[in-house]
Amino acid sequence: MNVPAAERQPTDFPTVRFTAEGLVCAVVQQHDTGEVLMVAWMDATALYRTLTTGRATYWSRSRREYWVKGETSGNPQRVVEVRHDCDGDALLVKVDQTGVACHTGARTCFDDGLLTAD
Repeated sequence: MNVPAAERQPTDFPTVRFTAEGLVCAVVQQHDTGEVLMVAWMDATALYRTLTTGRATYWSRSRREYWVKGETSGNPQRVVEVRHDCDGDALLVKVDQTGVACHTGARTCFDDGLLTAD
């Protein structure tokens, strides 16, 4: 692919099923422990940037802009591998996380939030 990153389209990744909004859910996991760190969203450009730079890049739905994990927090994610699920509608991004993953300061975004039927 020789298309500039700004011009990436979902069709550049035919095995990935993007939503109508052009996004795909990315589950982020610590590569060596299997710990689930966070969930974020990617569009085709964010996915391309992630694959080519080795730095996890996401699309912020609220801010409507790209963000590279760790660029402002100092807690980067070095990408080890990216896989899609059997349906192609979700990604598994295996990373080497430096510091915390969650914007709250927790190691993962799943530290609080245990759901029970009670």
